[in-house]
Amino acid sequence: MIGLARRMLGRELRSGELRLLFAALVVAVAAVTAVGFFADRVRLALDGEAQQLMGGDLVLIADQPWPSVVIDEARRRGLVLAETLTFPSMVLANGQAQLADIKAVSSSYPLRGRLSAAQQIGEPGQPVGQGPQPGSVWLDERLATALQAAPGDQVTLGQRQLQVAAILTQEPDRSFNLFALAPRLLMHVDDIASSGLVQFGSRVTYRRLLTGEPKAVAGFRKWLEARLSRGQRLEDAQNARPEIRSALDRAQRFLGLASLLTVVLSAVSVALAARRYMQRHLDACAVMRCFGITQFGLIRLHAALFIWLALLAIGLGAALGFATHFVLLRWLGSLLAIDLPLPGWLPLGQGAAVAAVLLFGFAFPPLLQLSKVPTLRVLRRELGPPTPFLLGGYALGLLLLAGLMVLVAGDRRLGGLAVLGFAGALLVFWSLARLAVGAIAGLRSGGGFGWRQGLASLARHRSASALQIVALAVGLMAMLLLTVIRGQLLETWQKAVPTDAPNRFVINIQPDQLPSLGERLAQAGIKAELSPMVRARLIEIGGRPVSAASYPDDERAQRLIEREFNLSWRSDPPPGNRLVAGRWFGPNDAGQGLASVEEGLAQTLGIGLGNELVFMVAGQEERVVVSSLRKLDWDSMRVNFFVLTPPGVIDDAPASYITSFHLPEAQQAFGRQLIMQFPNLTIIDVGAVLRQFQGVVGQVAGAVQFIFLFTLAAGAIVLYSALVSAFDERRYELAIMRALGAHRRQLRQAMLTELAVTGATAGLIAAMGASALGQVIARRVFELSLPFDPLLLLYSAAGGAVLSVAVGWLAMRRLLQTPPLLALRAGA
Repeated sequence: MIGLARRMLGRELRSGELRLLFAALVVAVAAVTAVGFFADRVRLALDGEAQQLMGGDLVLIADQPWPSVVIDEARRRGLVLAETLTFPSMVLANGQAQLADIKAVSSSYPLRGRLSAAQQIGEPGQPVGQGPQPGSVWLDERLATALQAAPGDQVTLGQRQLQVAAILTQEPDRSFNLFALAPRLLMHVDDIASSGLVQFGSRVTYRRLLTGEPKAVAGFRKWLEARLSRGQRLEDAQNARPEIRSALDRAQRFLGLASLLTVVLSAVSVALAARRYMQRHLDACAVMRCFGITQFGLIRLHAALFIWLALLAIGLGAALGFATHFVLLRWLGSLLAIDLPLPGWLPLGQGAAVAAVLLFGFAFPPLLQLSKVPTLRVLRRELGPPTPFLLGGYALGLLLLAGLMVLVAGDRRLGGLAVLGFAGALLVFWSLARLAVGAIAGLRSGGGFGWRQGLASLARHRSASALQIVALAVGLMAMLLLTVIRGQLLETWQKAVPTDAPNRFVINIQPDQLPSLGERLAQAGIKAELSPMVRARLIEIGGRPVSAASYPDDERAQRLIEREFNLSWRSDPPPGNRLVAGRWFGPNDAGQGLASVEEGLAQTLGIGLGNELVFMVAGQEERVVVSSLRKLDWDSMRVNFFVLTPPGVIDDAPASYITSFHLPEAQQAFGRQLIMQFPNLTIIDVGAVLRQFQGVVGQVAGAVQFIFLFTLAAGAIVLYSALVSAFDERRYELAIMRALGAHRRQLRQAMLTELAVTGATAGLIAAMGASALGQVIARRVFELSLPFDPLLLLYSAAGGAVLSVAVGWLAMRRLLQTPPLLALRAGA
């Protein structure tokens, strides 16, 4: 039986009977394994080299220096320690200024992992035992290129001149974020004090790396966990690099959902191709029944055939997925900054699971009907065909597909939303397609023979035509979202920012620098408001203590409540702020414990008018009552604060200052001059950051767009499958029409009309779907109103028509070669 099934498979593939089903399986497996191989390499890198990626066995992280009692306890237990500080700052060299991510390390760094450096840009790095010596720095390649600096040159960092000693090529504990854009400078921790960079208001992350005997590390961890306070946390091999895991989990879920759309379309292709295979093999199965094969024997034969087909598709699809996952590495690998080992076998299991779901859920229901073919069909061909195409027969496949979507999504809520979203979109598209086909059928009057017959054929095969339209519309909508709509969103976003909007932010301004800095800005003709900024932690809302545990299901709320807020005070409403509830501070409110809170923050943390908020400011509790909620215009690029108080409430707290201003292109040198005069300042070039941000977004979108190419291929296979599924019926119809005198040219016109109308309708539906979803993204994510572009409907309809004609014509052109005599023989 197995040998017969293998021979049948070879014959069916050569004759083309199973090519579409095989192609659908290969595309689905390739899409899933491509994402799976990429995700597995990242997972193995994180799991297999957790301690090396951390730089130690245990990492202590805080936004304030760690107390001496913690350090003394670690040393008492025999642990080895290393220290790092990271913060943003400006670096000057050779007349260039660049914002960099500064990392100061002690002489014992790193405790685990590899630190590598080179003497020239572009050279491979060599392992080194420790970081830079006091008085020297290492620059990574991006920073060295931006500053046009090489080993031996001098750089200005704060109040210090430091020598470039090497080019940094690898560090074990480099923090990762898809949008961490600043290049790296590595320096010795002993140079921090003399540089004057770390002052009050500076945002510094303090890390202590520890190594030692496992029992000693575990004991110290247990001792410290009970003493952790706000802003302090621990990392070990179990939760190493949560920022990598979190960011990549989101990216992989997006890629996974994109590949899952391919699987959904492939399921439709498999169902159509299997049903056609069943219809074309009824006679052969009837003959085998006459020769004595039982119903169970037919089931075994076709089960073996499809298992061989699945194994072949898994092998080819996995090979294609492995080859194409390198494209994902090309787009996203440069963002990871870590060496990725070769993937394991897990993605092959994922690909096999996809093939199994598609075959057993969507191919076997129609194939099982072959066992029910009566032997009398050999004499009476009208007997059969088996039961009609029913949704109930695919219930198991639909359940398995829904479970697969939940599994890929990573959590039940997101998976459930994905299932409902796909089901809702397909239902809306199906309804629109059915309505469109019905409306088009009424346009047959007028026009030539090709036009009338093309629309008539579309109306006769309404369900098949609607299915073709839905499949193509889903694929086209995905590509429109990732190309046209994405471009429109970015263009609208950029236009929302005024041309004279501030493009420079200056932070870390100290109170004693206000007079001289204000005078310097005035001399340059720059109008800038210097706003005070006090760092504080929110510890109570409405009499209820709050922490990350208070928001178990909201990741953004957890991040917000754990961070330090920047508070400020002023008597008048800030420009670009609009009150949405409550009242602004009056003249008599100075010194009163009131606060105005940003609307989005209030919604996320559950803050309402009249709630009392308790902030911990410099070790002292400050209580304020929410008197108003504000909506901020973030696109104005002005300095904005989540929480504002009237003057006289927090004025006595230690404060630094911040400002923003517009620097014309002709005054670019002013930024470097300002840093030379005030070395502790950090100037952020917003324009450069936005350009880098868009570059990173482009890389991520490129990777996702690549996966959607599989989706488009699956959509094309569905279209092709839907067309050839009606091959026999169309062949009979065309043969009769030719026997009645229709010319090939007339039939060609009818077929091209049907294909073009199908594609154009799908393009219109796709454009409407992409526009609607684009509006949702624009309003919910960008807080913008995306203008409707009527040309998108035209372009999408034209593109859909061209694609439908190109793909459909490959399947339909053979119909024109059918001799008219076939109709007479079929009717005999």
